[in-house]
Amino acid sequence: MARIVGGIGASHSPTIGFAKDTNKQNDPAWAPIFAGFAEIRKWVHEKKIDVFFLIYNDHVTSFFFDHYSAFALGVGDIYPPADEGGGPRKVPPAKGHAALARHIGAALMADEFDMSFFQRKALDHGCLSPMSMMGDENGPWPGSIVPLQVGVLQVPTPNARRCYKLGKSLRKAIESFPDDNLRVAIFATGGLSHQVHGERAGFLNEEWDNEFLRLLETDPEKLTEKRVAEFATLGGMEGSEVITWLIMRGALSGKVKKIHSQTYAPSVTNLATLVFEDTGGDPDPVATESYREHIGREFAGADQIKGTYPFTLERSFKCYRINDFLHRIVEPAHRKRFLEDFDALADEYQLTAEERAMIRERKWIEMIRMGVSFFVLEKMAALIGVSNPEIYASMRGETLEQFLKTRKVPIRYSVAGGDKASAIDTAKPGSGK
Repeated sequence: MARIVGGIGASHSPTIGFAKDTNKQNDPAWAPIFAGFAEIRKWVHEKKIDVFFLIYNDHVTSFFFDHYSAFALGVGDIYPPADEGGGPRKVPPAKGHAALARHIGAALMADEFDMSFFQRKALDHGCLSPMSMMGDENGPWPGSIVPLQVGVLQVPTPNARRCYKLGKSLRKAIESFPDDNLRVAIFATGGLSHQVHGERAGFLNEEWDNEFLRLLETDPEKLTEKRVAEFATLGGMEGSEVITWLIMRGALSGKVKKIHSQTYAPSVTNLATLVFEDTGGDPDPVATESYREHIGREFAGADQIKGTYPFTLERSFKCYRINDFLHRIVEPAHRKRFLEDFDALADEYQLTAEERAMIRERKWIEMIRMGVSFFVLEKMAALIGVSNPEIYASMRGETLEQFLKTRKVPIRYSVAGGDKASAIDTAKPGSGK
């Protein structure tokens, strides 16, 4: 069972990354920022932390309002630095702990948190400002992360109590992960008080910040009683993002040991660093095993249904490249290159020889078995003039005529539109023309 060692809280203002990138360590105006993170870094080193479960909010960089989730969990193995308008920071990509992330994702879904999942999205200052401070003169922090993006920039947002409850489930999820040597810290980022828009821009409330940190340590339940509007009134509209710190606190033991706490308000944001040590004992092995069964209950046996291949997070991770390659057929420039310059395009997506052969030879069932989603295959089929029933027939080991005889009405169709749809409607079965 993995172990939660403690919790970290830190602001994620771009001020922090800017200070590091412009070498402000010895400037008295900036030095307190570095001093606070030095204390976190010291604790992380002493406690031999392997993984940060890193809670943050993206700043309309990788997550835009065309699809904005309440809780989005990163389940990949690499996260590059984002370009926020002036070019990406010169920091290494963050390493993801994909196996732990998948386990946590399944657990939170089993506990009825409606998660969304992402891979390979770039991380902006919400993650990278504090993360880049975890390295030292020997290089970046060597551990890995599981990032959780919380959508707090578009109302309605999750509330404080929901965040706290998610933390409670997160504890069970991590402690049920079958790795006795894995040491995890819950790392909440954001805040403290600040507002960056409107006539109230520049608002700070250090008195409230101190009270928030006190309650977070001693009485987090009281914080869950506050509405988001109260957090905004007390700490600024953007400062209300500190509700996500309750995810961290909910994942810790009821009583915690405060190792470090510091605030510093040089400009627009009250910058904070905080370390809590978990004081809880080992979980009950029987309860842990029961929780693992709970995690897998909904889909237990689905993979045993003959001819069925559930599209799991593991399959999604394993086959991300080829799924991405085929999904982008929805983009006109990509599908033009798919038809006219396939090998060069496949090179860019690092497709293997086996993957290229399966695509060229239309090995539909082989791709399904590998972990390709049917719903990208039908996009490829629409492009090359193959109807959906032809795919179904091929996967069943039948001809189109044999398959259509099993249907009430022997029709052919596709997701293609316009001329492509007309071409499929008039094409000879199996011709692809």
